[in-house]
Amino acid sequence: MQFADIKNDIAFRKIFGNEQKTAPLISFLNAALELEGDHQVVSVTIANPYQFPRIAGEKATILDVRATDQSGRKFVVAMQVADQTGFDKRVQYYISRDYSMQIDKGEDYPLLHPAYFIGILDFPFGTDTDYHTRHLIMNKVTNEHLMKDIQFSFIELPKFTKEMTELESPIDKWTYFIKHSEELHVIPDFANEDEGLKTAFLEADKYQWSKEELKAYDNVTIKEQDERGEREKATQRAIEERETMAVIEMYKDNVPSNKIAIYLNLSENRVIQIIDSHKDK
Repeated sequence: MQFADIKNDIAFRKIFGNEQKTAPLISFLNAALELEGDHQVVSVTIANPYQFPRIAGEKATILDVRATDQSGRKFVVAMQVADQTGFDKRVQYYISRDYSMQIDKGEDYPLLHPAYFIGILDFPFGTDTDYHTRHLIMNKVTNEHLMKDIQFSFIELPKFTKEMTELESPIDKWTYFIKHSEELHVIPDFANEDEGLKTAFLEADKYQWSKEELKAYDNVTIKEQDERGEREKATQRAIEERETMAVIEMYKDNVPSNKIAIYLNLSENRVIQIIDSHKDK
């Protein structure tokens, strides 16, 4: 078996956005939201089913997996591979929009069903050392949980360090699968205990994919690598611009090049190069 990288848009949506095989999404929702007993998700309807790009470089046609369960609860499951400015505001906007759009103006508010955002993050979010955190609206003094309809669950992959032998909870097992799928070549024993997770492994096996799916998967990987390269270039350009500005300002104040190099932790050759370049302008 050769399992796909679940962080790839195509693999993510093939597993969690498959209308024909909803067991993985149901299992994951119950794990991420710690739902038990009568509160468990039993069935789901997926609002934006799995699709894949038609041509190389095209972005996957859906950004998140949105679903509704048997009682009307709304769920948004999103994979976020890069930290972006305003991420916290964006997820609040997403779930608030899904919550408010359940009814039209003038309709009764009791018709609103709870809405949950589940974010799988490939970057640290917050100072909590736990990889899995739940965020609720609570009374600051009493911790009373009166406003229950909007909740958030975040799974921060960089903070997940458990080995396979240390997995205990359902979310442990799901997170291990999401983070380490590419490293595995057989379905581990822990997955056989959960129909949804076992199905997810089977769906992630690229040997069972169509040529069209494999091509779409590779296209997304290439595009992500290109975008990562562009981000790295932009970051490097910003660093060089700040270095240049600092060197020039100190040069104008008659600071010797060797001193500038020490202050800015640069080589003296780099400082001289920047100064010479400035003189030519």
